[in-house]
Amino acid sequence: MKLAVLGGGGFRTPVIYRAIASGVTRTRYDELALYDVDSTRLDRIEAVLRGIDETDGQTVRHHATTNLEEAVEGADVVYCAIRVGGLDGRLVDETVPIAEGAIGQETAGAGGIAFALRTVPVVTEIAETVDRCAPGALFINFTNPVGLVTEALRPILGDRVVGICDAPEDLCGRVARALGREPAELAFEYFGINHLGWVRAVRDGARDLLPELLEDDERLGSIEEGRLFGTDWLRSVGMIPNEYLFYYYFRDRAIEAMRQGHVRAAYLRDQQAAFYAADGGPAASLEAWQRTLTEREARYMEEAWDGREAERAQVVEGRLPGGYGGLALGLVDALRGGAGPAVRILDVANRSSLPFLDREAIVELPCVVDAGGIRPVAIGEVPIEAAGIVLQVRAAERTAIDAARSRSRRLAVKALAIHPLVGSVDLAERILAGYLARNPLLAEVLT
Repeated sequence: MKLAVLGGGGFRTPVIYRAIASGVTRTRYDELALYDVDSTRLDRIEAVLRGIDETDGQTVRHHATTNLEEAVEGADVVYCAIRVGGLDGRLVDETVPIAEGAIGQETAGAGGIAFALRTVPVVTEIAETVDRCAPGALFINFTNPVGLVTEALRPILGDRVVGICDAPEDLCGRVARALGREPAELAFEYFGINHLGWVRAVRDGARDLLPELLEDDERLGSIEEGRLFGTDWLRSVGMIPNEYLFYYYFRDRAIEAMRQGHVRAAYLRDQQAAFYAADGGPAASLEAWQRTLTEREARYMEEAWDGREAERAQVVEGRLPGGYGGLALGLVDALRGGAGPAVRILDVANRSSLPFLDREAIVELPCVVDAGGIRPVAIGEVPIEAAGIVLQVRAAERTAIDAARSRSRRLAVKALAIHPLVGSVDLAERILAGYLARNPLLAEVLT
């Protein structure tokens, strides 16, 4: 088995490498190819991998390259986790809307649309290369915005492309622990699209445990979402929302925190610059990577916890970094069979799972995974307010895909304007003008 990691100079790579080297996966990988456009980043991550080899005493045959065709040639599995424009691009994505009084976040609202506009053309070329050089490969997409990018690639790769996000399964794990149970003992009815989803039921056989959790202040307040959204609001919603719903439910609070300087891209840019500029042997590189990764997790969604640092510290203690890698490796194991069906929350084509969306819309919900493939479960009708937000965001994301493909500024304005976190043509025009003035890569796409 050959695994190609696109964006191999990124922070997730050592997590994936360590999992494979330790033998925790049933699938055995004979070759690991790391691809990145930046050889300096690859060199730094390779030093971390050598540190893992020395510490753990196990290794996986791997090589690094800046040649995409070489990386994917003959691959059985391709992981795609790239950031077009780097963190400098993300900083523009996030700060331009804030200056105009709108949410500035990597995947939500204007920031997600801008990221998509410059990412879709690049991942399209990557998918075409994979289709040519590895026609049977499973393509697992980590690249944000995950749902949008996955949907953009379906015309090329069809069902071979699946999106991965660790947020839903992390949420389900927190809910299970609040109920005093293990996640594997329960069935979670989770539905939505990437970074916009809800747990609407937690089933133990025929019994739904969610109502009793929602009525228990102590247990509900013990999980991140209970503290983030407040127990009264969760009872009003009647479901447990994905943490990214904070930007929709508490927009004013989030914007104010961002105006006070809580902009994640600025922190990550400085932190990553320091990590990648440093030098050292394998042991020192591994230690620096582990420290940097821990610090990154400690600042996750910092703007949502502005003024509640003690609560945020409790949340950080429960976070497990590197969830994407474990989820993706588990997906490959399940598809290869041997241990019976597995249930994973994935970003896949809707089929008929959510009746208010069309068949090809990428949704995020539980799927049964085995050697026969990936089958999303039927969700059926959902609360109208949840369906309304999902429809609006999916419409904006599809318009962004069309804008990127056609290089249309007119459609780019439309994508921004119809997104519920922008919601104004005048505001959309100002935001796009700010993006074009500050991001040459976007100006190249929207000619």
